[in-house]
Amino acid sequence: MMQNKASSTSRKVFVFFNDLFFILLALLCVYPLWYVLVQSLSSGNTGNAVLFPENFTFNNYIQVFQMKNVAHAMGISGLRTLLGTICTVSACMLLGYLFSREDMPCRKFLYRMMIVTMYVSGGLIPTYLVIKAYGLLNNFWVYILPAVVNAYYVILIKTFVEQLPKAVEESAMIDGANTLTIFARIILPVSLPIVATISVYAAVGQWNSWFDNHIYALSNKNIMTLQYMLYKYLNEAERITKEIKEMGNMGTSAETMLTPRGVRMTVTMVTVIPVLFVYPFLQRYFVKGIMLGAVKG
Repeated sequence: MMQNKASSTSRKVFVFFNDLFFILLALLCVYPLWYVLVQSLSSGNTGNAVLFPENFTFNNYIQVFQMKNVAHAMGISGLRTLLGTICTVSACMLLGYLFSREDMPCRKFLYRMMIVTMYVSGGLIPTYLVIKAYGLLNNFWVYILPAVVNAYYVILIKTFVEQLPKAVEESAMIDGANTLTIFARIILPVSLPIVATISVYAAVGQWNSWFDNHIYALSNKNIMTLQYMLYKYLNEAERITKEIKEMGNMGTSAETMLTPRGVRMTVTMVTVIPVLFVYPFLQRYFVKGIMLGAVKG
């Protein structure tokens, strides 16, 4: 009896410290984002705002969105995220399904060659020359086409499809369905978890991408993405602040003054907020898709 009581006490102590550890870990992950949000909602040079905004205002966001071409750049980022996600998910789903079929010609060789690309890259200069040879420099499609096929996504999809019952697919073949019909009417409807998982990966990757704009589309200002524009703003926050003051869009009082710190914090939140709104809707599919798609290697 005494042993059971001691065991129960030690169990409670373990659970308490275990919960405390994970609560602290969660706070360490969440607080940096909360701090940036607090700073972006504080007016003036208020570096003391730690837990709650000081002189709460949306003025920082208003001034940032009034900057030249910000709305256009946001549209470009939204368009590339939408088209890039659709193209990537469609291509990877089809390729993953084909790799799951044993009657695919050269299946093992092509699959292994695709896996090699995860470890060996051509490098920046050869990639630039390939992009140039295809005429994609300063072209909107340079954001979409190079990322259409991702080896990691294909592996997840292939593993997921291989766990589906083969009897349903065989029945459809007996009824005369071809490969595309089976893929569109049987495989896709039951693959919603892995589709949602790949969609989250692809969408976040497209939305956050800025380096391809910097390398392949630097000369075309009409296809500048929001992330690259905000990257420039982060590096030129003091100059941007001076330009806004000179435009006369705001007063010079401490309550309404936009500072370089405010610019940095606000543009950081602008890039993060869309992902925070989208991810919760796909989270339940995301976890299930990763678990099912990663059982086998």
